[in-house]
Amino acid sequence: MMDHARDLASLRDATDRLLSAAAALDNAAVTEPSRLPGWTRGHVLAHLARNADALVNVLQGRPMYTSAKARDADIERDAPRPLDAHLADVRESADRFARAADGITDWSRTVELRNGVTDAAARVPFRRWIEVALHHVDLGIGHELEDLPPEFTARETAFLAERFTGNPEVPATRLTDGTRAWTTGRVAGAPEITVTGRPADLLGWLSGRRDGAALGVEGAGLPVLPPL
Repeated sequence: MMDHARDLASLRDATDRLLSAAAALDNAAVTEPSRLPGWTRGHVLAHLARNADALVNVLQGRPMYTSAKARDADIERDAPRPLDAHLADVRESADRFARAADGITDWSRTVELRNGVTDAAARVPFRRWIEVALHHVDLGIGHELEDLPPEFTARETAFLAERFTGNPEVPATRLTDGTRAWTTGRVAGAPEITVTGRPADLLGWLSGRRDGAALGVEGAGLPVLPPL
């Protein structure tokens, strides 16, 4: 069951951790490559700020972005800024998101995100938590997938497994960390492949942040996942 209030609290904690870690950088470090191909750390920080504002739009019934082109242009515009400007923007946009969330009275309503994707308003705080948590890792400043809260890792693994469920390009697959299990891929009577690994390695593969080399595979080879 989604608990938006708890997710908002977890989001605040994750945002504080990211801001504290990023504050130790300097202007030169902001221009260095992040772990995301083609993006500097400045691109990641700019995206985080603009994503917060985009999710304010979602909560208030407006289009998430005016267009994909405008989204990309805003990130490119903001990426070269000095560290202090990035930190202020991430903090202030996070505050705007928190205020927008405080104004929601019906968390059960359906909202529209990018590309026609819809979801319950109650899951928007978790979606924002995903952005902050994973992009903190993408900054490449000492925060790893292994450092994420176990609750977050399990929920995001389930969320990504659900995202690929029913995709005919992904074999019917069972995922397990030895304690929990999830299914994903095309519908079949039984899984064609079983993928086993540590929680961080499963999450890293599903989210496109690790190549899956640390995972165990039974059946055919490790499935190739479509881009997110």
